[in-house]
Amino acid sequence: MTTSLAQPGTGRTPPPQVPDALARASSLVVPALDAAVERLDPSLHEPVRHHLAGGGKHVRAGLALIAAAAVGGAEGEAVPGAVAVELVHNYSLLHDDIIDGDRERRHRPTVWAQFGEGVAIVAGDALAALAIQVLLDAPAPAPARMEAARRLADANQAMISGQSADMAFETRDRVTVEECLAMERDKTGALLSAACAIGAVLGGADGATAEALGEYGEHLGIAFQAVDDLLGVWGDPSSTGKPVGADLLARKKTLPVALALGLGGALADELVSIFSRAPDQTEIERTTRLLERAGVRDAVAAIADEHLRQGLGALDRVVLADKPKEELSEVARYVTARDR
Repeated sequence: MTTSLAQPGTGRTPPPQVPDALARASSLVVPALDAAVERLDPSLHEPVRHHLAGGGKHVRAGLALIAAAAVGGAEGEAVPGAVAVELVHNYSLLHDDIIDGDRERRHRPTVWAQFGEGVAIVAGDALAALAIQVLLDAPAPAPARMEAARRLADANQAMISGQSADMAFETRDRVTVEECLAMERDKTGALLSAACAIGAVLGGADGATAEALGEYGEHLGIAFQAVDDLLGVWGDPSSTGKPVGADLLARKKTLPVALALGLGGALADELVSIFSRAPDQTEIERTTRLLERAGVRDAVAAIADEHLRQGLGALDRVVLADKPKEELSEVARYVTARDR
């Protein structure tokens, strides 16, 4: 099993087609998400709608709905969970844009750039609070509502921990692969895990089945982030909209950097050197070639493949409906075969 990423000299890999399950999820979740936004203070409607108008594939929402169907429930039963995870995901994007100083997202001005930092912070806070309200108001038995809310709160705390660790890495010369993977498990894997488990809970799953689906989501999140890290160094600029080696240029200590630092030697010393100053694009492109020749690109792809394998393996440990299980597999391969 390999990730569908173009290798040097083979040309660009066409972007994979969005699975039908995600398109179906969007048709169910977008109206419910719009209705939830109506509950916010009217002063926040414009900035939040501006942000949401940027679109997205609603992967997390789709996973929640598919997970509900996989355990024998109806997708509609998990719509509140799907909306809640989308609200948490989007609140984190509002805050991340401020932290990273990004003025554009999906080719549109970010909320802080358009409306100001204060508005973006408060809008993010409001979405985080609204997510719990949506879950607690879900038409599900009280134990299921409470369990879903607990899982979402735990995922939110993990996301915050991951973001904090990521920021702390910026002040360090070296980061280990284990530390990097732990950060990515929290920052990305936690919410994907919660989306799957929450969908299962609202669909009526027992604890073991919800845990297995949550494990699938966690491994999928790590694989997703590993591919994202790979594209941050070797992604096609025509697809990513960023120069080759963008993450190196930004001096981000992502998985390729952690792997290279772990190899030691001249390559590790060079990375430490370029991270201590402002390298130019020529230096960055040379470093990306050195990383590739050292096997770092292949190693990152192998990590993504291994977590994809483990995620799919978690689905085999429990009894799931055939079609939704197939859709979960399709979504997993889709999100780890991105070219952007």
